[in-house]
Amino acid sequence: MLSDKQKQQFKDRLLEMKEEAEAQMEEYKEDQAKEDYENDRTGEISSVADHPGDQGTDQFERAKEQTFYEQAREKLMEVEDALKRMEEGRYGLSEKSGEPIPVERLEAMPTARYKVEEIENEANN
Repeated sequence: MLSDKQKQQFKDRLLEMKEEAEAQMEEYKEDQAKEDYENDRTGEISSVADHPGDQGTDQFERAKEQTFYEQAREKLMEVEDALKRMEEGRYGLSEKSGEPIPVERLEAMPTARYKVEEIENEANN
């Protein structure tokens, strides 16, 4: 079981992760707001594309930004769920077996829900 000090350290780390994810999502939203003024976003002076490749590059960049946004959103959901488990007294316990998750795993992945062995066993079945 985790000590109160360890729980507080993990809670602090989770709150930092939450702030990071929220900042990443906010940054994406600000970039999306610039879409009304496409030239501001791309740095182009003219609204006419110089080359068809520019359109592909812009499309690629938008898709990449959308992927980063989705990753930040998923991270935020995982962190909020871990914080909820902490409030309910279930943090650090496997959702599958109810056994304690090793501290080393929580240090590597504070949002962990399962022990590594349980994930490996599931993958092998």
